[in-house]
Amino acid sequence: MRAKDAVGRYGEDVAAAHVEARGWRVLDRNWRCRYGELDLVGMDGDVLVVVEVKTRRSTAYGTPAEAVTWRKLARIRRLAAQWLAEHDVRAASVRVDVIAILLPRAGAAQVEHLQGVC
Repeated sequence: MRAKDAVGRYGEDVAAAHVEARGWRVLDRNWRCRYGELDLVGMDGDVLVVVEVKTRRSTAYGTPAEAVTWRKLARIRRLAAQWLAEHDVRAASVRVDVIAILLPRAGAAQVEHLQGVC
């Protein structure tokens, strides 16, 4: 596994633990279809939440959250619709969140959870 892939995978593990600690039920991780991939899909109460996880080792090129563009968010919304079409899940509403994870050289991962970004 490449170092970049390992960092991303670790960030997704941290994000999943973060939402589960808040009472979410994780429904899917790294769901793929021909149009792309969703990092994390979960239920926050009766709300279906699609999460884009961005992990960085530094802010040299901006924060992890800044890497999530409007174009990427539009793709995530389309993928969320596709995921719903393929799964029998009833939700009161659908939300898109971003979980930005910064991995400092020492210490615990820093987690920033941005809810309802689009």
